[in-house]
Amino acid sequence: MATGAVSGSRQTRLGGTRDPLYDEHRLPEIDRLRGLVMVLMALDHMRVFFDADIMRFSATDLERTYPFLFFTRFITHLCAPTFTVLAGASAYLYGAKIKDPAALSRFLATRGLWLIFLDAAVISPIWSMGSGGVELGTLWAIGCGLLALAALSRLSPRAVLLAGLAIIFGHNLLDSIHAADLGAFGPWWRLLHERGKLPFDLRGDILYPALPWIGVAALGYGIGPLFLEPAQRRDRTLYLVGGAALALFVVLRFSNLYGDPHPWSAQRDALFTFLSFLNVTKYPPSLLFVLATLGVAALALPALERVGGHIGAALTVFGRTPLFFYVLHLYLGAGAALAFAAARGYSLEDIAAWSKANGPPPDFGAGLAGAYLVWFLIVLALYPLCRWFADVKRRRRDLWWLTYL
Repeated sequence: MATGAVSGSRQTRLGGTRDPLYDEHRLPEIDRLRGLVMVLMALDHMRVFFDADIMRFSATDLERTYPFLFFTRFITHLCAPTFTVLAGASAYLYGAKIKDPAALSRFLATRGLWLIFLDAAVISPIWSMGSGGVELGTLWAIGCGLLALAALSRLSPRAVLLAGLAIIFGHNLLDSIHAADLGAFGPWWRLLHERGKLPFDLRGDILYPALPWIGVAALGYGIGPLFLEPAQRRDRTLYLVGGAALALFVVLRFSNLYGDPHPWSAQRDALFTFLSFLNVTKYPPSLLFVLATLGVAALALPALERVGGHIGAALTVFGRTPLFFYVLHLYLGAGAALAFAAARGYSLEDIAAWSKANGPPPDFGAGLAGAYLVWFLIVLALYPLCRWFADVKRRRRDLWWLTYL
């Protein structure tokens, strides 16, 4: 998850404690959009921790889901692509400020590797329940995007934009290729484009194959110059592009010709047929998934400029401390879920066994409503912590390592 004046000093080259990809002097609507998707991401994770249905069936399984659950899951689809595209745009803005391509490449490479390390060493224990497995998820995807940008940033923004669009629009042509058919190259293919087990008999899973996310990061970098345009021109372009993306989503989805490996179909009633229409593929993110989510994000970003008061301030704080928020909300949520399970008389062994069976007992869990309540409380508790940390990063410009937290 990731600008100051440039001088010859080491501190300035590292951006002081201003996070180069999340600098405080960025456009407020960018911080607010990033903060919004962080809050939505927390909702999705509290649903995982507290709604036991997550172990019984997928929220997008039209045979078993219900509308409230489906839409809770659907709105959180906005998170990963929005954060990734903003990371790419922020990388461009940082490069435009320092005007040093080599320094930009070094920073993007080190930040990308740092995020991948955090995903494997700090985040994975939550999802693997301490079993020692590595689960490559959101931070892995963004880290891979930044690593790719370390090389792509040597090209012009237009060339990077075209590369990103080519990946986003073209990678579904690879859907018929599977690791099992590729022999020795199969393990590498799972890293790139097919969700599955880690290669080389390592324990864990690849949740976010890297190739499509590299395309989203490149898209963000390629549109970076837009954020240096006057506000009126920038917002007009965002509205136009967002509307066009959603219109293209509707046309392609309705045709069932291309853009997602799972076509929509008529269901038992009109509402569930509509849910089928919206039920696009995230793992890996299909063209239609990206069009729908980033179309909404493009429309939301200009609107967030007008969000003020306590809500605007809170979103800005969360948007300026995204990695801090990300790690803390997961550990707070997981800790609260374990305490809830212990209070109900269940052990860690019981919980681990449920993932191998057909799910937990029918009476376990707080339900979706309970997950919403915990989500509200977690976000409320994190606000003063994130506000404190944002202030520390603003004041302690002598501590360069704070840029990586």
